[in-house]
Amino acid sequence: MPSLKISYEYLPFDLKKCFSYCGLFPEDHEFTSSEINHLWVSIGIIDSNQQANRNYLEELVDNGFLMKVFDLGDRSPYLMHDLMHELSKSVSAQECFNISGLDFRADAIPQSVRHLSINIEDRYDANFEEEMCKLRERIDISNLRTLMIFREYEEERIDKILKDSFKEINSLRVLFIAVKSAQSFPYKFSKLIHLQYLKISSAYISGEISLPSTLSRFYHLKFLDLDYWCGSYDLPEDFSHLENLHDFHAASEIHSNIRSVGKMKHLQELKEFHVKKESMGFELSELGALTELEGGLTIRGLEHVATKEEATAAKLMLKRNLEELELLWGIDGPTRDADILDALQPHSNLRVLTIANHVGTIGPSWLCLDMWLTNLERLALEGISWSTLPPFGKLPNLKGLNLTNISGMHQFGPRCGGAPGKCFMRLKTVEFHDMPELAEWVVEPNCHSFPSLTEITCINCPNLCVMPLLEVSCTNLHRLEVFRCPKVSLPSMPHTSTLTDLFINTGNSRSFYKFLRDDLGTLLSYDGKKLVVRGYGGALASHNLDKVEDMIVGRCDGLFPEELDGSFVFHSVKSLQLDVSHLTSKSSSEVLNCFPALSVLKIDGYEEECGMQFPSSSSLQELTFSECTGLVLVPVEKENGGGIQEDNSLLLKLRIEYCGQLFCRWPMGKGESETICPFPASLKKLDVEGETSMKSMALLSNLTSLTTLRLIRCRKLTVDGFNPLIAVNLIQLEVCGCNTIAADMLSEVAKLLPAGYISRLEVLRVDDICGLLVAPICNLLAPALHTLEFESDDEWMEGFTEEQEKALQLLTSLQNLTFFDCRCLESLPKGLHRLSSLKELRVVDCQRMISMPKEGLPVSLRKLEMRGYWAPWLDKQIEEIKRTYPDLSVTYTQVGKPAH
Repeated sequence: MPSLKISYEYLPFDLKKCFSYCGLFPEDHEFTSSEINHLWVSIGIIDSNQQANRNYLEELVDNGFLMKVFDLGDRSPYLMHDLMHELSKSVSAQECFNISGLDFRADAIPQSVRHLSINIEDRYDANFEEEMCKLRERIDISNLRTLMIFREYEEERIDKILKDSFKEINSLRVLFIAVKSAQSFPYKFSKLIHLQYLKISSAYISGEISLPSTLSRFYHLKFLDLDYWCGSYDLPEDFSHLENLHDFHAASEIHSNIRSVGKMKHLQELKEFHVKKESMGFELSELGALTELEGGLTIRGLEHVATKEEATAAKLMLKRNLEELELLWGIDGPTRDADILDALQPHSNLRVLTIANHVGTIGPSWLCLDMWLTNLERLALEGISWSTLPPFGKLPNLKGLNLTNISGMHQFGPRCGGAPGKCFMRLKTVEFHDMPELAEWVVEPNCHSFPSLTEITCINCPNLCVMPLLEVSCTNLHRLEVFRCPKVSLPSMPHTSTLTDLFINTGNSRSFYKFLRDDLGTLLSYDGKKLVVRGYGGALASHNLDKVEDMIVGRCDGLFPEELDGSFVFHSVKSLQLDVSHLTSKSSSEVLNCFPALSVLKIDGYEEECGMQFPSSSSLQELTFSECTGLVLVPVEKENGGGIQEDNSLLLKLRIEYCGQLFCRWPMGKGESETICPFPASLKKLDVEGETSMKSMALLSNLTSLTTLRLIRCRKLTVDGFNPLIAVNLIQLEVCGCNTIAADMLSEVAKLLPAGYISRLEVLRVDDICGLLVAPICNLLAPALHTLEFESDDEWMEGFTEEQEKALQLLTSLQNLTFFDCRCLESLPKGLHRLSSLKELRVVDCQRMISMPKEGLPVSLRKLEMRGYWAPWLDKQIEEIKRTYPDLSVTYTQVGKPAH
């Protein structure tokens, strides 16, 4: 919060009052300058001079009483510090009062209060109803000038309390209400004829609410806020009777429904106007009387304007405060008078202009011939075929140019107007959309044009060949998008260090999302930190990519230079996803040398059979092989075993998923002399899924530092060559779809490790219940195991034997137990209640489960989650559990019929 420059006592009287009345808004409420200005004017603190109001706001901000969140002009949100809020309420308490919460006391509200706001939660409290009854007796409701209610309307009881409490209001100047039905409006709403400021909001509901037909009776209304109105967009037929309305905040669809809007001569905002051919009150001449319009105006349906005289009657040239204008023709009929667009000449103060679907062959003289719009900053033209285009280069303040579907335009550049060798000096953004005839963007030699250009967009320009990115001094260019422009020729990308937002797809896919899904066309995408290259045939300027940290490279012929001499280097890349073709066409070590800081590498996407050595990099910490179905790792005979066991290896994590042939050339004999270990001894985490070429645990015999081992669906893997020392540091082990490997491994550990060895294993996930629940293995796991999950039991076990029950009791540290997809299991272990450390139990998708243990559950259990195909009578057991264990959190989800 800014420090206060002057104290409250020394503020001028009117400014002091402005500040104090801000306390009507709830604490932490973000209000806009419009809300504050309209409130001050409506309750008579200041006049309606907008500039004076802005000055008051600025002074309050400068002195620390209000704080601007961010700048949005008249819609900027403001906050008041909680201490300032309390001060504001205290200094104006005799006239203004804010009720916060349902536990207020009516006796605390002065009888002299005339401005009241209520901020309540969506819950009912009997105290609130009682105090509101007292409030009606304590203050003169009919004398209230302001009533502001802030809440979400979900509790009908509170809705009725508020409606009953304020049924006598008849002198209001300001009203804020939220409604959920037509019955939510106050009693005698139509009698509030003194209203000057009305704000109505509605929640998102299924049925539409219509605005009251009596709304047009509020003749004195100056401010109407429907920004948060979610009901019907229809307005009363006589809405234009609100002739004193200055500000009307609402969606553009609501604005377009004002019939005879010309009667509202003081209206300052009209977002959209529709010319309707056979509807009285929607003629273009209605705009003629609205000389105070400001902001933006969209005019649709201009194809219904028949004559130049009708267009002239709009008097657009007189609207000096209008900053943005859209002139839109439809496609259901041609314009009958070629001079209509000429007659729609706006005031020269206009800053933004859009013209779309004008079917004439001649553009307006005020745009194409005369230098009338000298203040124009943005121009958008769409669907036109004018014989003469505007001299874009002669518009002195033009900053944005958007051209879409312009017939007959073959070239963009100096011929579009401007002094020779120097034009478009302020232009920042250029967009070309659907320009089938555009072939080149040309510049003159030694051109000094486009010095301010920051963004270029070219979408669906199939014949565009030339873009002068090197010839133009685009030193500020930071965004370039080229999509579906297959003929365009580009230099090495990004061609400047400032270009940090780049997207190029020169293929023919109809959309970017389809391209990502189907992997069609080519792609070069860069956002300053991440670079994605797939199928791109152009060159990369690696010296301008020195900030890239994440890089994805698909199959790209010729992406890497023939000679990797050290000039093609990405110094900042830490994470790389690479198509394996780049490592098989060149030495993998040469390619990885281009990424000296690389710590995460993912290799994917190769179906053709090929061989390569295991990637080696001194900085690499994480490595993944993903769906490289044709890739074969080639052992290299050398003294240390032929893998990547170099002393300087930092590789900690390795994941292999659905490759299939990686180790088909790897020796896997039982003797140490016959086995080559492919992985470095530094590995901490190994995750192998769907690798059928892995046949022997001997491949892992040197991995004595492993803390996590995951082996999933490696169906040909055997325990041959297993080194029990692998388990010394294991904390997490997951083995599923690998026959009996888990039980075989743990049995070997229990037999071969020295007496007194204590397992560190904490998390175990297996699919072999029978093999695991034996005394030697459970004794081994007992000290540290806290999480055990049985998944998809391959033995089709129906129940537990006495020996298995006893083995389970040995797991004295067990806290989490899960049975997942054990399809034949009919009951849980009888001795489950003896697991005194168990806190969470999950039984998921065990289709034939028919009962819970009769002996009950452990008293230590805090969470029970059950989901699957249950018999109807299991509901009774669940209810019994809830009664027996009231502190137990039980989740029971039935997803289908029970199995038979």
